[in-house]
Amino acid sequence: MANPFQFRPPLHTRVLMRRTSAYRVFAIFYSFAILALLYHHLIHLLHSPNTLSFFILLADVLFSFLWASSQGFHMCPTDRRVFIEHLEHYVKESDYPGLDVLICTADPHKEPPMGVVNTALSMMAYDYPTEKLSVYVSDDGGSKLTLFAFMEAARFATHWLPFCRKNKVVERCPEAYFESNPSSWFPETDQIKLMYETMKIKVESVVEKGTIPHDHITNEQEKQAVSRWTDEFTQANHPAVVQVLLEGSKDRDITGHTMPNLVYVSREKRPGSPHHFKAGALNVLIRVSATMTNAPVVLTLDSDMHSNDPQTPLRALCYLLDPDMDPNLGFVQFPQAFHGINKNDIYAGECIHVYQIHPIGMDGLAGPFHVGTGCFFRREVFSGVPSRTPGLSSDHLVSKSIGNKEVLASAHHVAAWNYENQTNWGTKIGYRYGSLCEDYFTGYRLHCEGWKSIFCNPKRPAFLGRAPINLNVCLSQSKRWGVGLLEVGFFKHSPIVFGLMEIGPLMGLCYANYAFRPLWSIPITIYAFLPQLALLKGVSIFPKVSEPRFFLYIFLFVGAYTQDCLDFLLSGATIQRWWSTQRVWMMRGVSSFAFSLVEYLLKCIGISQFGFNVTSKVVDKEQSKRYKQGIFEFGVSSPLFLPLTTAAIMNLVSFLWGMVLIFKKKNLEGMLLQMLLAGFVIVNCWPIYEAMVLRTDRGRMPTRTTIISIFLAWALYIIVSVSPKI
Repeated sequence: MANPFQFRPPLHTRVLMRRTSAYRVFAIFYSFAILALLYHHLIHLLHSPNTLSFFILLADVLFSFLWASSQGFHMCPTDRRVFIEHLEHYVKESDYPGLDVLICTADPHKEPPMGVVNTALSMMAYDYPTEKLSVYVSDDGGSKLTLFAFMEAARFATHWLPFCRKNKVVERCPEAYFESNPSSWFPETDQIKLMYETMKIKVESVVEKGTIPHDHITNEQEKQAVSRWTDEFTQANHPAVVQVLLEGSKDRDITGHTMPNLVYVSREKRPGSPHHFKAGALNVLIRVSATMTNAPVVLTLDSDMHSNDPQTPLRALCYLLDPDMDPNLGFVQFPQAFHGINKNDIYAGECIHVYQIHPIGMDGLAGPFHVGTGCFFRREVFSGVPSRTPGLSSDHLVSKSIGNKEVLASAHHVAAWNYENQTNWGTKIGYRYGSLCEDYFTGYRLHCEGWKSIFCNPKRPAFLGRAPINLNVCLSQSKRWGVGLLEVGFFKHSPIVFGLMEIGPLMGLCYANYAFRPLWSIPITIYAFLPQLALLKGVSIFPKVSEPRFFLYIFLFVGAYTQDCLDFLLSGATIQRWWSTQRVWMMRGVSSFAFSLVEYLLKCIGISQFGFNVTSKVVDKEQSKRYKQGIFEFGVSSPLFLPLTTAAIMNLVSFLWGMVLIFKKKNLEGMLLQMLLAGFVIVNCWPIYEAMVLRTDRGRMPTRTTIISIFLAWALYIIVSVSPKI
């Protein structure tokens, strides 16, 4: 009998990129060059041991390890394409699986509720059967201000959804749609925009005042919901709240069409109880959604990542519903993309490596890692072993309305603070605990359990978010990520050992490259200070121009940078943005990565306990103006700026002293590499010099930071000067 799928057009294609062979050949030559360098280092250290030689060897060993681990991304880069138009040959629209969208927010003052509302509205307006679509919003801040914002959003949705459906609007995030200034407005556009602006003003006014006026509560259901916030209700001490704002079986839009479900969730919190930060909130959403709708497909999203393509779920279905796809396919990961990025992306907010280059490389292996948002999961990947609570298994059918008292009681039960006691939640079920990078860790554990993933990267970004426009926020964010990555790297399931056995050597290398990423701080810091201090003392530490090893250093430097630049260009980025990325990478190396390494070590010995800090999504107008002009934002006396400014001062002084030595014709040939290194750092540090000396705006480097950095640079020089041997 003929295969019923034999003559159906494909839902997707997959090809190995043509650059693969070149990557592999380059890796071989570069590996030999690294081995030659390390051999010379070792011989030199054995014959002439000194502190400086040891640190240079340490730096190059770590550079070599981290470079080697990155080669997993270059061995099998894969390109995929999907064909949504072929989906109708495989499944009818009425047979699409249910989709539960899980959105997390934590603080109405750092994550403005209107931003979360826009995200939810854009998901509710998907080109997807509304009776199969549910949106769950986790408010980990337990704020009635966020609940009020979604009450208003539910009312606005009854107008917004039919407007998008009727006019085939592509930008279904209201804020993004009205900011785009469409060339042809529809007859209802002005009316819809007025409704949106009215809602926005009302919500922002309530958030600013911190209270909800009585006349803003329009019915008894809303009054009962808000009444739960008593004087005893605090962010860290409150009962579970599960509030159905829209129920698809009852609520209709203004055209009589069914509405998707919209549910507000705030998990129970008690003093001293473990919260597990975002992972804990997501696990509560997984359980609550399982008791209410239990859709077989789950989409997880950050609060600021709105939909940019209403057909995104259909793209995911092209993989999830393909009968020829690997049955172990667990999730489809879309890349994060950002709007509002300035021309040269001065803070490397696009994270091209993380969201474009590396996932393409992993897609040819077991699949990309989970990046925390924009990911379509099969619900069964979170099930682990069968749950001890009826109704939470992935194949459970929900037969009652989500507004049913029994269903709501069950939802409140699974959102209780002590529900996870004596269970496998966080270890074998749901999002995994043990790291501040819960997304990375969860994806890693799923891959180790045998699940596969797919990287879906359409030309039109599926989701758009907002990247930090403040350097301190950017560095603080990467510091938190660094601690979380180290928690995985030095865990009993470390990718360097456990991953190699469970998921294969190449996937293990990919995960290890991220788990040990903060270790970049050691070689970057060494090369940012020690050669320059040696230059100030007139000591040559690199080979002369006439020696063959001089060209070995040049090859290693130019080769690595050229490959990285080509990766950027092939991904569609510009050279200017590549330059910004490598500059920010060095800044992170001596600041946020170094701080995360210290923070992790202090945590290991019990001196410090690192917590989860919500990244602020509030946009300052003056900062935004400077960001659009490509001007770096300092402005605060942050400890993260001290190593940056100290390195900038040290390299400038050593370079100027090197120029003096050149005019004196003193060992120019032996000092050339140290001069080139200091000059390279100076070029990268130009925004820092500008902020310390030339600028007068509020974003300039604080004078206090500059003075302390000068003192630190001077202290380092004194320590080296009195040392008999560097």
